[in-house]
Amino acid sequence: MPRYILRYGSTRAVGLFSPRGQDRYARGMRVIARTPRGLEAAEVLAEATDEQAKLLESSGGGGQIMREMSGEDFNELAHIHDREPSAFETCAKHVARLGLPMQLVDLEQVFGGERLVIYYLSEERVDFRDLVKALASEFQTRIEMRQIGVRDEAKLLADYGDCGQPVCCGTFLSEMPPVSMKMAKVQKATLDPTKISGRCGRLKCCLRYEFDAYEELQQDLPPIGSDVVTKNGRARVLAQEILAQQLLVATEDNRRILIPASDVLTVLKTGSGRREGRDDSDRPDRRRNPAPQTDREPDKPTEAKDANQDENPDTAQN
Repeated sequence: MPRYILRYGSTRAVGLFSPRGQDRYARGMRVIARTPRGLEAAEVLAEATDEQAKLLESSGGGGQIMREMSGEDFNELAHIHDREPSAFETCAKHVARLGLPMQLVDLEQVFGGERLVIYYLSEERVDFRDLVKALASEFQTRIEMRQIGVRDEAKLLADYGDCGQPVCCGTFLSEMPPVSMKMAKVQKATLDPTKISGRCGRLKCCLRYEFDAYEELQQDLPPIGSDVVTKNGRARVLAQEILAQQLLVATEDNRRILIPASDVLTVLKTGSGRREGRDDSDRPDRRRNPAPQTDREPDKPTEAKDANQDENPDTAQN
């Protein structure tokens, strides 16, 4: 029996789903599926291969496809989206009334009505027990509070990136691995924070895409500062052209030439990998353009806890 990869929810989660009976679905079809959160509208991305199925099974988040969306389902989904702005305003009023140190980001009503998910930002622990009680009484449904990071905020709200394409986190990225400044340096990307920061203010996720290839190719090159013997004599490595597999070297007669890495016969002394006499004039002025934050902390949504609710700390049901 075939299984399918579906995308669902405001956070565009991806999971592995099984059809009912002998039902078959095509890419792009809109369906109603039972997820760990209840009944939700979802989009079929593809029929899962064995390798994809193993990967998604380990990550969880799957379920069963109930049916293809009907005209009534589309109407109900439109009504749910129409009610969300007023629900968001109601929630914001309760937050202001209670004086809670949190910033509301988004609100999501699950299709089947099983729960209302509220996404928020906060730099400290929030005691939202009174808020949950008020919202559960107001909406007569289960309330789930989801604390998220700034990258998840961009995933929920951002539309297009600097490249002119829809943001990666809002289209095909199901997870957002950490990105470091080293990835930008290895690829010789500009270090101007305004050009390497994404909509979230963090380093762009796309800096990671080719980093593994750069790192693998760089292992075949002698580090910067190495003393090498080439076909034309001894030289010192000044810089690397990783993709082109070329080296900028200084020869014994003080000439600087670009040579293929294959011209290196042996390495006499391995360098430190740091460029000597580096000119910092092209580095960003940190006083005017503070460097983008690297991902020192996880940005995955974390469910806030309520000390007085033992069985389900982040939810309440009226």
